[in-house]
Amino acid sequence: MTCLLLAACGGPARPTPTPSASAAAPAAPAAPGSPSPVPPSPSVSLAPVPAGFVDLSDVDKSIMSDIRYATPHNFVGRPVTGYLRARCLVTRQAAEALHRVQQSALARGYSLKVYDCYRPQQAVDDFVRWSGDADQRMKGEFYPKVDKSALFDDGYIGGPTAHSRGSTLDLTLVATPAPQQPLYRGDDPLVPCTAPADQRFPDNTIDMGTGFDCFDPLAHTAATGVSAAQREHRALLVGLMSAGGFTNYAKEWWHYTLRDEPIRDTYYNFPVA
Repeated sequence: MTCLLLAACGGPARPTPTPSASAAAPAAPAAPGSPSPVPPSPSVSLAPVPAGFVDLSDVDKSIMSDIRYATPHNFVGRPVTGYLRARCLVTRQAAEALHRVQQSALARGYSLKVYDCYRPQQAVDDFVRWSGDADQRMKGEFYPKVDKSALFDDGYIGGPTAHSRGSTLDLTLVATPAPQQPLYRGDDPLVPCTAPADQRFPDNTIDMGTGFDCFDPLAHTAATGVSAAQREHRALLVGLMSAGGFTNYAKEWWHYTLRDEPIRDTYYNFPVA
């Protein structure tokens, strides 16, 4: 769900996005503790990733991933437009900075785990369309206390998003050695993202007080309603990411942008493929 604000994650709005190209390359093996990679559709024509972008797994294979928008386990309940493969594409500068953060995390007994990386503008458009339809199948997990009709006005959905510039990510921490994450099944009961961790989907991450993409004030990084241990976990992530050159978006504990991002005014639209 990425900044709840700005198409489920983004930071301050910027000018209208500019186009890009089509993305590609074979899927890399998943890091231990990550769900199995989702293969691309056989009908998809794959083209090179634009210059300046890399697959995070080509820079650091140890970073785990669960690219939620390529799966049904997200706030719309289906793969999002533009996500043809579960793949983390980012600018090379962001990937290299994440590699340094990962080294620090591993030294402390943790690993990074990414939920979303580059996000095409077509996905943002999909979120905006979804916000105006009647589908509320995932309300029980991702926005249990918010009326869907208010998501746009309340700033939970919008655009454009910083994710489309390639140096913004949604991520968390996993204690190592990491257990294998169970597969998400669409018929699993929906549990509120604000429920205790032992009741939510067991995605093998440390307890941050809410699930990922939780449309609730409890997901604000400095929220006072979380436990001391959950605050410590959020502070650990903030400390690691800040030392690595990233800035947190205060309304989402999982959302970080590279401070010296190399692309600031271009919003790409090539698919994650």
